[in-house]
Amino acid sequence: MAVPRDLAHPPDLRDGFELIFNAHFAEIHRYIARRLSDDAADDLAAEVFLAAYRGGYDVSRGGVRPWLYGIATNLIARHRRTEIRRWKALSRSAERDEHSHEDAALARVAAGALTARLAGALAGLNRGDRDVVLLSVMGDLSHAEVAAALRIPAGTVASRLSRARKQLRKALGDVNPLKETHG
Repeated sequence: MAVPRDLAHPPDLRDGFELIFNAHFAEIHRYIARRLSDDAADDLAAEVFLAAYRGGYDVSRGGVRPWLYGIATNLIARHRRTEIRRWKALSRSAERDEHSHEDAALARVAAGALTARLAGALAGLNRGDRDVVLLSVMGDLSHAEVAAALRIPAGTVASRLSRARKQLRKALGDVNPLKETHG
C-alpha cells in the first residue's frame, strides 16, 4: 500500500511520512492482526496511517511508534463489541464439539491464537486493562510506550497491568500468563 499522494500536504511531509509508513506499517499490521484478525488488520492498519497522515505528527508527543500504536488502539476500540464477541466465541469454541464448519474454524483460531481459557479471561477484563495487557504483550511496548500510546500516566499503566495480572491469574488457576519484563 502506498501513502496517498493526492492529499494536500507538501512533498517534504509526504516524503517524511513515507519513511514512517515503511518503518512501521508491518509492525502495526501485526499488532492489529493479533488483536482482531488478518482481514481486519488489512483495513485498520491502512486507517491508522491515513489518520496519522491527516493528523500530522507532533514531535512534542514523543516517539512515532507509541503514537501509531495509540491510533491503532483507538481504532480497535471502535470495534470493541466485535472484539469482545470474538474472545467469547473463542472461549465457547473449546467447550463444544465441532459440529459445523464454523465450529471447526473457531477451534483452529483458538488453537492458533490463544487457549480458550485465556481468551475468556481477556474478554472478562475491562477495556482499559485489556488494552494495556495487549499493548504490552502483543505490541511488546514498555510501560512508557503504553502510556504514550494510550495517553495515560505510566503509573496508570503499572496499576492496570497489575490488576489485569491478578484477574488473569485467578481466571487461569494461579498461572501468570504475562511476563514481568516490561517496564
